[in-house]
Parts: sequence; structure tokens; C-alpha cells
Amino acid sequence: MKRRILGGTGMSISEFALGTMMFGALGNTDHDESVRMIHTALDAGINFVDTADVYSQGESEEIVGKALKGRRDDVVLATKFALPMGSDANHSGGSRRWIMRAVEDSLRRLGTDYIDLYQMHRPDYTTDIDETLSALSDLVRSGKVRAIGSSTFLAELIVEAQWAAEKGGHHRFRTEQPRYSILTRTIEGGVLPTAQRYGMGVLTYGPLSSGWLSGRADPTQGHRAVTAPSAFDMTVPANQARLEAVHQLTKLAADAGMPLSHLALAFVRSHPAVTSVLIGPRTPAHLDDLLAGADVELSEDVLDRIDEIVPPGTENNPADNYLAASPAIEDKRLRRR
Repeated sequence: MKRRILGGTGMSISEFALGTMMFGALGNTDHDESVRMIHTALDAGINFVDTADVYSQGESEEIVGKALKGRRDDVVLATKFALPMGSDANHSGGSRRWIMRAVEDSLRRLGTDYIDLYQMHRPDYTTDIDETLSALSDLVRSGKVRAIGSSTFLAELIVEAQWAAEKGGHHRFRTEQPRYSILTRTIEGGVLPTAQRYGMGVLTYGPLSSGWLSGRADPTQGHRAVTAPSAFDMTVPANQARLEAVHQLTKLAADAGMPLSHLALAFVRSHPAVTSVLIGPRTPAHLDDLLAGADVELSEDVLDRIDEIVPPGTENNPADNYLAASPAIEDKRLRRR
């Protein structure tokens, strides 16, 4: 497994990272099997494990903690905060009050005394970014956190956070974790160039686009289709267009002599801004398939053909474009006096 340096952190991480969202009630409820999968990934050369407090409400972190006993020093461990951990509005977001509690909860569940990369899972439009960065900087100085990062930030929010860190003398976000796949390419226009400009490491998630690019005979069937049926509703024109793109990509992968899943992973890894691609298997079979594509490289001709099927900087289904989500346009009350 090849490695790359994670932004300006100096940490060397594998080009594939293990995402653990599917470990726990949200996906695989067998803790022992999930632990074995984590060990399989580590044995294959993956040294970066990513989780979050909100994944199955802490269960994923607990599974990761079990798996890393005796192996913690060999792993770059990342987790995230900010998404709701209960109905209380103070149990989410980027306030100092919540960050200080959330990190202690994650440390306890993970069974460790430090987190290598602590990431803000989503922007918090109600909290001053200076407040968030101040609290996170204190965690770095205390030794509980080694580096901090953001996730699903708009390009302008990345710039704002970098500016606030410089102005306030805070530690800055060293990484960004955006969604990125052949079918979801909006970040190529702003997020990726901005991350490169600030020397940030980029940890992409969703390379198989929630199973659309998994290579199964019918991509509209499967675990994700059950948990998020609207994303696979074939009465929606955008999903029909997505299915047609998948058919074309499947043929392209076959002509290139590889499974569609390997084409999808190699596409994301080929972007110069991307440091590591998060894979999120639910079963051992899923993991084995993904690991088998670790060394696949795409030719210029194949990359050009992908661009013809899904043009650079576009979303195959606009409804999946999280970059368009903003309180200023989502809540009509914010557009009225």
C-alpha cells in the first residue's frame, strides 16, 4: 500500500483509508467480524482509520477501540464531532462547550488518550469559527489531539477558517474530508483547488457513490437502497440519468479490464489534490474487493472517457450536491424580513 504525507501534518498515511461508518447498528452489527475486518485492512497496509462519534451513536468508535488494542501506535486514528449526539441542541456543533465534552466521550469510546486527527464533521453556521478553532487549538496544546480538520466545508468556509486561524493565532485545519466520486464531482471546481492552495490533506469519502459504482448487477438494490430509498427512486429523472451513466461506466471498466469498483477508486485516487481515499466496507467480501483495487492506475484515455460520461465539476444528480446546502437558501425564513 503506497503512502502519502497528510497535508502539513508530517503524518504518513496509506492511499486507502478505512472508513468505519458501516460498523455498528448502521451496517454490520457483528462486533467480532467488524474487528476482524479492521485487522484485515491493517494487515493489508492501511494505516489510517477514520470514524465519528455520530456513527451508530458511538458504537463505531467502540468497535474501533476494541480493534486497535495493542496496535494503536501503528495507526493514524481520526474521528469527528459536530453532528447531533442527541435531541439537545447543545449536544452538537462547534461550541467550546460541546467540543470539550465530545472529545472526552470519543477518547473514552476509542480507548486511547489522544486522537491523531480531530475533524469538524459539518460546518456550524450558528457558532463563530474563532470559537471553534480556539477550543480545538487548546486540545492540540493539551496533547489530546495532534491535528485538526474539516469535513464537507464549502470553499469559502475553508478560506474563512484559514483566515480566522491566522488572525486569531489558532491552529488551522490541516485537512478537508469531502464527498467525491465519478458521479459527484462538484468539489473539483472549488474545494479541491482551495485545499491545494492551503496545503491541506484531502481525505475523500463515498468513492462508490452509496453503492451506485459498486458493480452489482442492479445498483438500485442493496443495503444503501434500503436505508436511503429516495436516492435510488427510479421515478426521479436524475436517478434515471445516473443509472445510464453507471451502465456506460460499467462498459468502460470492462473494456479496461477491471471491475467498476476498481475504476471508481482509481479515478478518485488519481486527482492530485487527493491524499487518501476512504473506503467504507460493510462485509468482509466488500473489503476484499476494495483492497484488490489498491494498485489500479487509469490511463489518460480512460480518464478522458470518464470526463465524457460525467463532465468535470458536475453532479450526476443535483440533489446529492451537499455544496448547495446552506441555511441561507434551505430555510425560507432566512430569505424574509
